[in-house]
Amino acid sequence: MPKQMKNEETTEFKSYPVFSLGSALTPEQKEFFHKNGFIHFKNFVSKEVVTKMIQESERIQDEWIKEDRKLVNGTPIKYGKDVDGKTIVQRFAFLNQFGKIFQEFLGEPRLKALFELNGAADSRLGENEKDGLVFNHYVNTTDSNYSQLAWHTDVLRDIFYGNKVMPMLNLGLHLDTSTPANGGLRLLPGTHNKGVFTLLFRKVYYLNYKADKDEVGLSVEPGDLTVHDGRLWHRVAQSPFVGEKSRRRVMYIPIICGKFEPRTKTSKPLLYQRFMAVTNK
Repeated sequence: MPKQMKNEETTEFKSYPVFSLGSALTPEQKEFFHKNGFIHFKNFVSKEVVTKMIQESERIQDEWIKEDRKLVNGTPIKYGKDVDGKTIVQRFAFLNQFGKIFQEFLGEPRLKALFELNGAADSRLGENEKDGLVFNHYVNTTDSNYSQLAWHTDVLRDIFYGNKVMPMLNLGLHLDTSTPANGGLRLLPGTHNKGVFTLLFRKVYYLNYKADKDEVGLSVEPGDLTVHDGRLWHRVAQSPFVGEKSRRRVMYIPIICGKFEPRTKTSKPLLYQRFMAVTNK
């Protein structure tokens, strides 16, 4: 059944088909993705696995807070406050390097079926590149440091450093139930194949939070997997709720290609990462 979204500023509803992912993509799935730039798969992992992932992330979080860790392979860690005022990690990086269950997730054979969508023979999971497996923890409280994310595309890094834009995908594993009424991921379907001008100037990167009449909001449940093209314009809307009801946790891993560029303990934060650190509160 199609999931529905209600735009924040209109009464219009948009719907999209939801799929299941097997060992290979179907023609219908490939057609939908290439047209729209995103796709949604139900129940990619079980609710039990989701629970274990959350528990493991909390264990790692406690370790990082105790040791006052600032960076992982040069990527800044984003800290904030939970609904009870307790310090939490609101953006982990390279989480796959700290917990076995996360590395096992990246070894799931069905993920390789998605490489075809990237359109490059050397496509791979960015386990040790970019920011690795990222865990975003959005919660809307007075002292939260991560409740929303402004409009952007994921290929900004290539653009920012004057490099050729390489094919990439972002895979998102959702750990909480989230509907458009609770904020969450907003996408502009089809903006991934509109050319360089749209890629650069459709929105103001990382500063524009406003709703768009053409955006689609996703309705997800724990264990769902979403995939979007790195050139697709998207944002994360702030929840209108405050406290526990606003909590949304999602993990992302990129599918990338081209030159192998691993990040290590000696890597330094990139300029755009420093810029992001002072935006998107």
